[in-house]
Amino acid sequence: MEQFFELFSQINSFDLINIVFWGIAGAVSFYFSLGNARVWTSISIGFFLIFINQAYAINPWVHYYKLSAFHNIVGTVAIVAITHGLMEYHIFCRTFEMSLNKIPVYLGALLVLVGGGIFLYVNPTPSPNTIRNFKIVENSIWVFLSIINLELVRKIYLVIKDSPISKGFIALGTVFILIFLWRGSELYLQIYQWDKDWQDIIAMMADESTDIDQYIDRVQLSTIVNRYAGFLSSISVGGTFMYIFRLLR
Repeated sequence: MEQFFELFSQINSFDLINIVFWGIAGAVSFYFSLGNARVWTSISIGFFLIFINQAYAINPWVHYYKLSAFHNIVGTVAIVAITHGLMEYHIFCRTFEMSLNKIPVYLGALLVLVGGGIFLYVNPTPSPNTIRNFKIVENSIWVFLSIINLELVRKIYLVIKDSPISKGFIALGTVFILIFLWRGSELYLQIYQWDKDWQDIIAMMADESTDIDQYIDRVQLSTIVNRYAGFLSSISVGGTFMYIFRLLR
């Protein structure tokens, strides 16, 4: 318990605000899913998992490598679930056809998470470099699907542009632009081995074969973009869902 409170005290205000606003998005989208068959179900699962993903930093077992890897699996499943939900929403807007059964959506997400947990359990404990590889895979999927989601949001907006909720999807498009910048800037640092994780690995190996000093301006710019785009994406997503909630009342 003392370890938990010690870790909690180290969380800065940026991280705490991120957790709160992603939690708002998860709660509001879940509320939408309660009264709309399964149109919002995948979206609500995704945003709830992002909330769990962001809250991961305050748990007292943060340095367990298998748990760290599972944290990246959770983040990956989150953005995949959101993309699946937006696809369903787009189909519903065009055809007004949707399944009434939410159970397969919940079971599907649960089975993927359980499968990821089993995969980690039966394999060796990941090294710091393996954990970094998990992060690269997660960020790559986030960046790619953020672009797909932007296109889906655009298509949904074109169909519902005359409805009151259409402005909410404009705001949601802004969220995915910020998410693209947030995850894309981190992926950029990882690809060129300028990220903090790689520098820590180099330090552990006493290996000084890095060119980070030659591109320090790019590294600093990407780090700033990553930090503030991540912060703004949480603020915007929480604000967007509160705005959509107001429009649907």
